[in-house]
Amino acid sequence: MKVLVVGGGGREHALAWKLAQSSKVQAVYVAPGNGGTALDARLENINITDIPALRDWAIAEKIALTVVGPEQPLAAGIVDEFRAHGLRVFGPTQAAAQLESSKAFSKAFMKRHGIPTADYETFTDAVAAHAYVDEKGAPIVVKADGLAAGKGVVVALTLHEAHEAIEFMLAPSPDFNPLGVQHNAGGARVVIEEFLQGEEASFIIMCDGKNVTALATSQDHKRLLDGDQGPNTGGMGAYSPAPVVTPDVHARAMREIIMPTIRGMEKDGIPFTGFLYAGLMIDAQGKCKTLEFNCRMGDPETQPIMLRLKSDLFDVMMAATSGKLDQVELEWDRRVALGVVMAAHGYPLNPRKGDLITGLPPLHAVDPSVPEDVVVFHAGTASSQGDVKGVVSSGGRVLCVTALASSVKEAQHRAYEAAQAIHFDGAQYRKDIGYRAIKP
Repeated sequence: MKVLVVGGGGREHALAWKLAQSSKVQAVYVAPGNGGTALDARLENINITDIPALRDWAIAEKIALTVVGPEQPLAAGIVDEFRAHGLRVFGPTQAAAQLESSKAFSKAFMKRHGIPTADYETFTDAVAAHAYVDEKGAPIVVKADGLAAGKGVVVALTLHEAHEAIEFMLAPSPDFNPLGVQHNAGGARVVIEEFLQGEEASFIIMCDGKNVTALATSQDHKRLLDGDQGPNTGGMGAYSPAPVVTPDVHARAMREIIMPTIRGMEKDGIPFTGFLYAGLMIDAQGKCKTLEFNCRMGDPETQPIMLRLKSDLFDVMMAATSGKLDQVELEWDRRVALGVVMAAHGYPLNPRKGDLITGLPPLHAVDPSVPEDVVVFHAGTASSQGDVKGVVSSGGRVLCVTALASSVKEAQHRAYEAAQAIHFDGAQYRKDIGYRAIKP
């Protein structure tokens, strides 16, 4: 069967890499893909991003399953469009994707259905937003209402940072929009919420509208610099499993956050299908609050999660798109997977493109002697020559070097060993991915 993965980042490379391992899959297409998917003989890039054109292509090619990776096409209604033409697609509808595409919708939904989250207010007026921040003080969290590629959240440790974030989000200049904010149709809005203490974790599930199955737990690192310093990014690395998600925390998250969300969407007439990512803040007592919802898998969490998944992802997706997730039990590698993101010079505000990447290892698909327990997933790359000698940077987060090992410390060592062999001018990466999970 033929499978289409929509997107061109590291998450999509990892999903396509895993789907291609199924004996039932004869071809995996990635639209538009990246330099890494172009190099893998099992994958084929399709340079189509327009939704109607991609729909027509999928019909003509008799695509058996489409998996949507990024948030933008979900918010634009790609699932509705594909379903309306009889195509099997895994992801939320445009209405359901509002859990991510509108922070205001998401917070109101959580309040309405009693889902634990931070106290908040929503503003369209900058004067009122500034006054609210002055009243509440710092630290405080300022969120853009629309999509911002994972960067539309500012954890302001000072009042100056909070006021600056409000200005960026409510009135970004066409020439200077460092957060990449995309306003919703209703115009500019910000959500300002209380700062929560604790440890963050990524809790990702699959849902077929009614049935839910949880993926392996994971934890990512949002800040650019070691020790969780510097600006927020789309994610500088991740590992799975996350020790902070104990069995008790897992049960609490399912009981108090995930299931009320799925039932609440159903009650509101917007049944949820697809991946649902709940960013959790877990306090010292193991209580969870919801930081945010994403209506897709996280990036870079997908990379270590896919490295650990032993089940046939195609079978799982077919069950999920048939309302039969209750008949699926996922099997996981007991080892730890850890991924280190290598980012471009100037990331996250002004990433440089076009730097030649050297030292990339050969792909297992090209050279079967290369073990698949260290995999370099591509994100912001392009291939100009059809081989590893012609790969250049083309985005902010360039690569995710991911390794499997028996412990976090060993996985960390293996990932960094592989990362140190790769070079491109201005490359930057954290040196402490996984540090929270390593006992002193």
